[in-house]
Amino acid sequence: MSVAHSHVQQLAEIRSRILNLLLNDKDLVDTLHERPLRESAAEAEAHREQVAEIQRTLPLLHAADIADLLEALPEDERLALWRLIGNDRRGRVLVEASENVWESLIEEMSDRDLLRAIAPLDIDDQAYLAKYLSRDLTGRLLTSLDPELRSRVLDVMHFDRDRVGRIMDFKMVTVRADVTLATVQRFLRSKKTIPEGTDKLFVTGKNNKLLGELPLTEILLNTPEKQVSDVMNTKPTTFLIDDKAEDAAGAFERYNLISAAVIDAKGKLMGRVTIEDVIDLVNEENDSNIRKMGGVNPEEDVFAPVRKSVRTRWAWLAINLCTAFIASRVIGMFEETISQLVALAALMPIVAGIGGNTGNQTITMIVRALALHQVEPGNFSFLIGRELGVALINGVFWGGIMGGVTWAMYGNPALGGVMMLAMVLNLLLAALMGVLIPLMMTKLKRDPAVGSSVLITALTDTGGFFIFLGLATLFLIH
Repeated sequence: MSVAHSHVQQLAEIRSRILNLLLNDKDLVDTLHERPLRESAAEAEAHREQVAEIQRTLPLLHAADIADLLEALPEDERLALWRLIGNDRRGRVLVEASENVWESLIEEMSDRDLLRAIAPLDIDDQAYLAKYLSRDLTGRLLTSLDPELRSRVLDVMHFDRDRVGRIMDFKMVTVRADVTLATVQRFLRSKKTIPEGTDKLFVTGKNNKLLGELPLTEILLNTPEKQVSDVMNTKPTTFLIDDKAEDAAGAFERYNLISAAVIDAKGKLMGRVTIEDVIDLVNEENDSNIRKMGGVNPEEDVFAPVRKSVRTRWAWLAINLCTAFIASRVIGMFEETISQLVALAALMPIVAGIGGNTGNQTITMIVRALALHQVEPGNFSFLIGRELGVALINGVFWGGIMGGVTWAMYGNPALGGVMMLAMVLNLLLAALMGVLIPLMMTKLKRDPAVGSSVLITALTDTGGFFIFLGLATLFLIH
């Protein structure tokens, strides 16, 4: 077993041990909260030893591991563990933790402790957290910084969360173009350390204008006498400070970037974006999209109190209730038809269900294509034609099977034919709406991932009931 693997296994065991202690011993949690307990001397001593064990092992965990621990605990246990984390690590843990758990953790801290926790963080991390603090506390944080840092934090806070300026890092190494590689090597050695994620240096000129980039490999592979201008890349991949962060993430994936420069409209170097920033952004977006597609608030904590979770889910439940009511009224329009042929009531859910499944498959494909910028005005008609073709083939095949089953079950060939035709038409409707709904939402500058599945389910349910019962009325009822 390698040393690295052994270390990772040890950290996993520590995490599991802490979780086990907090989740299975309510008295230990009460002890951490300093609540009065009726316990024997032996039990009190056992709890003191457990607290000491957690305090001894917590420093071995990375801030990201501690954040993961906090997110895996219900609120009472989470706050108990939070009490054991020192102020010197709390800021970094907050940065690594999901925003869903911030509220309860920050409420547990005094303003003074919160400022002390945030102060040692990098500028971009301070700006990240400051946007979620009260105005008074944000003002106090900014006042505690020196003028240059304060200006940078304010610059970052100015940008929306979906912009490159919001995720850029100010820590980077810059060099001049008119020096030799030997000079650059001496300069780097004198710095002792370089920022994490540094794979290149940025070459700047007058007024900090970006001239190019100097990969570390060029410093190592070329003779020391060569000048930076001779080996630097003069056409680097760069991002404007107000570019979409999502577009930057796509560029990192396409060009296999580790870091890239961020410039303003005049070409002045403002900062850089690193692969670490991009991974955090992508993970956050993926988590948010999964929740949105399910009609769940992106900021809902899985261990939040029941009352709070109920409130965050009311809106989509209300929408679902309205769409279900509309579908029920469509069925109500055909009460007389159903009363004459009761088999229709048993077959209706099949038509609606298969349509909803097809619609969600189409929406998933289109939303993904939109996210990857693969959908253009020139290929709209192709996408619609393709999805309709897939739906037609599936409708004929599975509709034919279901029509045959219906004929065999009820001994009514006409009912089997209606079943087949209804499935074909509803699958075509589902495919058409599965393409159009995300495109229309994008046109209206709405997130196509939000509510698309709810809309397609409503349309295929209502449309499926109307198509099936309408065909039945037309061909089966005399």
